[in-house]
Amino acid sequence: MLILAASLALVNVSYAAPKAPSAAVLEATNPFAKVSTLPFHYPAFDKIKDEHFLPGYAAGMREHLREIDAIANNKKAPTFENTIVAMERAGQLLTRVATTFANLQGANTNDKLDAIDREMSPKLAAHSDAIFLNAKLYQRVKSLYDKREKLGLDAESKHLLDRYNKDFVRAGARLSAADKEKLKSLNGEIAVLQTSFTQNVLKETNALGLVVDTREELAGMTDAAINTAAEQAKARGLEGKYVIALINTTGQAPLAVLTNRTTRERLQAASMQRGSRGGEFDNRDEVIQLAKLRAERAALLGYPNYAAYSLENETAKDTAAVNKLLSELAKPAVNNARKEAADLQRVIDAEKGGFQVAAHDWAYYTDKVRAERYSFDENQLKPYFELDNVLVKGVFFAANKLYGLSFKERKDLPVYNPDVRVFDVFDANGKQIAIFLADMYARSNKQGGAWMNEYVSQSSLMGTHSVVANHLNIPKPPAGEPTLLTFDEVKTTFHEFGHALHGIFSNVKYPRFSGTNVPRDFVEYPSQVNEMWMIWPEVLANYATHYKTGEAMPKELLDKVVASKKFNMGFITTEYLAASLVDQRWHQMTPSQVPTDVLGFEAAALKDAGVDFAPVPPRYRTTYFSHAFSGGYSAGYYAYLWSEKLDADTVEWFKENGGLLRKNGDHFRKTLLSRGGTADAMDLFRNFRGRDAKIEALLERRGLTGE
Repeated sequence: MLILAASLALVNVSYAAPKAPSAAVLEATNPFAKVSTLPFHYPAFDKIKDEHFLPGYAAGMREHLREIDAIANNKKAPTFENTIVAMERAGQLLTRVATTFANLQGANTNDKLDAIDREMSPKLAAHSDAIFLNAKLYQRVKSLYDKREKLGLDAESKHLLDRYNKDFVRAGARLSAADKEKLKSLNGEIAVLQTSFTQNVLKETNALGLVVDTREELAGMTDAAINTAAEQAKARGLEGKYVIALINTTGQAPLAVLTNRTTRERLQAASMQRGSRGGEFDNRDEVIQLAKLRAERAALLGYPNYAAYSLENETAKDTAAVNKLLSELAKPAVNNARKEAADLQRVIDAEKGGFQVAAHDWAYYTDKVRAERYSFDENQLKPYFELDNVLVKGVFFAANKLYGLSFKERKDLPVYNPDVRVFDVFDANGKQIAIFLADMYARSNKQGGAWMNEYVSQSSLMGTHSVVANHLNIPKPPAGEPTLLTFDEVKTTFHEFGHALHGIFSNVKYPRFSGTNVPRDFVEYPSQVNEMWMIWPEVLANYATHYKTGEAMPKELLDKVVASKKFNMGFITTEYLAASLVDQRWHQMTPSQVPTDVLGFEAAALKDAGVDFAPVPPRYRTTYFSHAFSGGYSAGYYAYLWSEKLDADTVEWFKENGGLLRKNGDHFRKTLLSRGGTADAMDLFRNFRGRDAKIEALLERRGLTGE
């Protein structure tokens, strides 16, 4: 398959068992030389070493180019089998190496892997160019595409031919020889900058943190959290001090509990200054260069800007549709946030705080307002959200009720980190259909956020089944302490498993369409739907039990949680919209419009869009906005909200049809989850829903119906 790597949020590279051993081009002692003999071709993590990647990459690229050259120079007339299917089968050694490397580089990196990433990024870009800019190869694809209606192809094969033709055109296959050379240069530079941006974010997040001198400055945090901060400091050689490690978002979890306002302010500042404080991790130059180079590449390919190029492949189709959605929601979202800020200010004034609510106060006083309005706070929930219960008795339980899946943990397969858990996944008929990895804890060598990826993709052409993984960044408690989750962490656990289901249920022929290989603004939709089961009464009753007593979460507490679903939605919507609008603004420029003042441009973009409300900063600021500048969601961060329109409408369908029932799950699986990218995404939605999505459910969920 020609897609060599994708965003680490959702790595969608295909894997296939090779037709013949690859040892001829790679030493037999290298574990990538042949397909893994473990179940479902599960990676042999115990044998894979850092030093295996570079020779694996080199051999894989050589082999892949030989295969491509044979296809391009085939003396026989082009056929779907000897050209399109042949390309689907090609590059299997490279795919094994690239898939494993990309996944480990996100989940368990080190200096050696980072160096390999820097070295390989431009080489992989050049490798992709060597294929997609191969004139002979494109002519074979084009000749088939031009007579596609006469080839007698089934629907999936016809869609595959269409996608390949579009991939070649978008990659520059129609450019002149001189422009192809220019495009190759741009692609190489962009690859290097994206890698640099990503590594700067991770390294600064790990190196920075907030250092405090006394335990008193951390008042409000639990003893376990303070002990973790002490351990963090000790690990950095700061014996006797405390370090609050940062996560990748602007908001930081301790802000909700820290009673010391100065500590909150310092923590917020440390978070928001990332990538813009000067020094080796400053990302401002990377941002400017990336924005300009992406705009130049888009112009070279005939698009007005990079966003127009990027959105062409999405369900939104164009910038006008995205701008319309974001602008329509911005004003009501900010109005709601201002009302929420007024509620927070009333509490501050009642306590005679003597200050105006700021960004670093929001989470802390939000919990106070929540407690006042609904008589509960987040800390009351955590004892009922123990990690193993959430995963096994919550996430897996819901999947069993809805789809008939069952899970069996196994300890015999190797893992890349001792905290990773492995489960066999069985269908309702008892047949194993996948392997699932759960990598739940934060580590200093793990990228921030949460994501799903695949080590092996399902494909009937290749005879492969899914090996999928979920990655979260839950703080690991000290030894002997339970892992208690916040409400948001529970939501994320259900969300990411929705992505996993998309991979597990894949039932497609071609690797190109496996699992989550769908438009970016559609890929979040099934995962967002899966969030609904976290508070479904039957599911919640099964997993939300007190970690000490085993008692169920009191109904009155659950009722308060449900009643508060729209609480703080102004903040949640505004911070997300602000980041989405910044992403679009950076990518809707021509090369000459790219500014030199990164933070000034960001501030102006927020003001122009009407979302410049200081107490609610963007969920990600430009200089640590990996979604936008590491390549995965560039010009695409709006996708979560776009998908939520489909999600909210789908949740209503489940409710209308009885909720957690096998017949409902089977329908969702058959019409959508199993289909991957085999058809137009919105056609799949219509097949499931019976009509186009309506926006009313989204407006109701976000508390925007009154605006």
